[in-house]
Amino acid sequence: MPPSKASSDVFHAIADANRRTLLGFLAREARPVGDCVEELGITYAAVSQHLNVLHEVGLVERKAHGRQRLYRSRFEPLQEVHDWTDRYRPFWQDRLKRLGDYLDKYEGDK
Repeated sequence: MPPSKASSDVFHAIADANRRTLLGFLAREARPVGDCVEELGITYAAVSQHLNVLHEVGLVERKAHGRQRLYRSRFEPLQEVHDWTDRYRPFWQDRLKRLGDYLDKYEGDK
């Protein structure tokens, strides 16, 4: 996948643990970058890069507030991830049912 495409992909955006942490942190209220730096314990530059990736795919909104930029999570783009993973629900339901049946049989053999 070309770098320009990867940076605009929701799946790529949520693949990083720091970005997932940011989404959760920014879900409660809009926060400045400095608060995100404290939450993650990484550099200001790294947080800014993560926020830019999230912003590019629409997972965070950015608003100017005086000299600061405030960020807040937007979860609508995650619908694409939900829709994709939902295709595999029947597979996992079947696997779990078969495991339950096996465990019930195993308990019955004791």
